Amino acid sequence: MNDLRIERARTGAPLADWRAVHNTVVPTAVLSPEEVRERAGRNRLDVAYLGDVPVGCSTARPPDGETAAATVIARTLPGFRGRGFGTALYERGLARSLGGEGVETVVLASNEEGLRFALARGFTEVERYVLPGDTVPFVTLRLG
Repeated sequence: MNDLRIERARTGAPLADWRAVHNTVVPTAVLSPEEVRERAGRNRLDVAYLGDVPVGCSTARPPDGETAAATVIARTLPGFRGRGFGTALYERGLARSLGGEGVETVVLASNEEGLRFALARGFTEVERYVLPGDTVPFVTLRLG
């Protein structure tokens, strides 16, 4: 973990790395470069590197019209899970959770490791939903 570095993804290579990690971890909701740039304008996007290799990314989303809670999502590439990288991203996201009434996270239902990660940190499931055209649901979980 000594070589882990987390940086904000706003433009250029960090934003492309954030997109690559996101699209690997969430293959049912692949984002275009334009969609990622739009998200970077309204959310805090971070990417984690082990040396120069991207190993994870996170999103800290402020409360919006749909929920009064801030949303913190940490994603770690499968080959790098279980080493504390997701925890580092999650804790950084919590520290920057942008206010709100509580904290939520969202995990693709097929990502069993991600669900275990959230449940182990005190999140409980509040909703499942399927995006149009998809078959795998997303799970919304709330902290506490």
